[in-house]
Amino acid sequence: MVRFQDPSTEDDVLERDSSTESLFPEYATQEWTSTSFEELFMAEDWTDITEDRLLRKKVLEPGTPQGPHPAWDQEVTVKMQCVLEDRTVVEKDCKLVFVIGEGDVNQALEECVMSMQKGEITLLLTDSQYAYGLLGREPDIPAWAPLLYQLQLLDFREKPDPLTLPIADRIRIGNQKRETGNFHFQREEYSLAARAYCVALDVLTTRSKDGNDVGVKEEEEEVQDYRVKCLNNLATTQVRLEQFDEALHTSRDVLTLEPNNVKALFRVGKLLSDKGEYKEAMEVLKKALKLEPATKAIHVELSKLVKRQSGGKETQEWKPKPAEMLGENIAPFLIPSKKKPSGISWKFILGALVVALGSLVTSMVLTARN
Repeated sequence: MVRFQDPSTEDDVLERDSSTESLFPEYATQEWTSTSFEELFMAEDWTDITEDRLLRKKVLEPGTPQGPHPAWDQEVTVKMQCVLEDRTVVEKDCKLVFVIGEGDVNQALEECVMSMQKGEITLLLTDSQYAYGLLGREPDIPAWAPLLYQLQLLDFREKPDPLTLPIADRIRIGNQKRETGNFHFQREEYSLAARAYCVALDVLTTRSKDGNDVGVKEEEEEVQDYRVKCLNNLATTQVRLEQFDEALHTSRDVLTLEPNNVKALFRVGKLLSDKGEYKEAMEVLKKALKLEPATKAIHVELSKLVKRQSGGKETQEWKPKPAEMLGENIAPFLIPSKKKPSGISWKFILGALVVALGSLVTSMVLTARN
């Protein structure tokens, strides 16, 4: 699970998490301690959260009567612990804070808290489909593993406006959202990754509600550094989602902040080449080559671009001039690839065999007549 916590309590949380003590000792029911998950999925006294019966809950302690439920995009605080079917504890947190819909936690927790009332304590049983699926979560949750949670909704509120937060908090939260995006990207959950990167970019700003910058120079530089990382990651994710126009726009946003960012230059050049805008692609890729003349990927992309410009009729090889000779003129030159020496054609061999066979037949006929 990807999560973020109040820095003032982080050390205490880690200390408590290392303990084997239950967070809900008074609710050590048989269902929590020993009943098989198969029986729990079939139990009649559990409530289905989803129609497929793969996400179920059983209320142990009701919350505020007639109280409201958390909604999408609200920030919730929960106490929870989670076990595998063999009752191995894999998650425990006495103060987990997340925003519903931002991908900080798995879908099971998001769906469940929206069905709860403040103060409610519940058991939550989830199939792997709503948890960590076919990939599991290394090193503790296997693939296709169902999970059982004990969960209490401590509080919920509207998500704080990032423009009202101190810059240090914006950097902390924005970087955590970026890490959330990286988590989903590594799992090839690209839509979730893109959403997390966008949330991070909303937070990573030094502007206040009145539009003025409120950060000092060091904070502004740190915010910009994280924005560049988020934008690069977002552009890569958009390429994986085949959102090529969006990826081009995002990459240009990187270059607005950091004109010599080679990753963004290379991506812009490649995307422009794919769009058929060869002249601009060549200029961008030349700039990337000047900054990193030893990067093989840039040479490969330039070779492809040259072939596209020539209509693909002649195979040409991209040969850059030696770096010490480039100076300000980084235009590489082209050397046509050497043609391979042609071997003996199979058609020629077949023709020779036919001629030889014809001569043999003619000799045999003349010999027979004589």
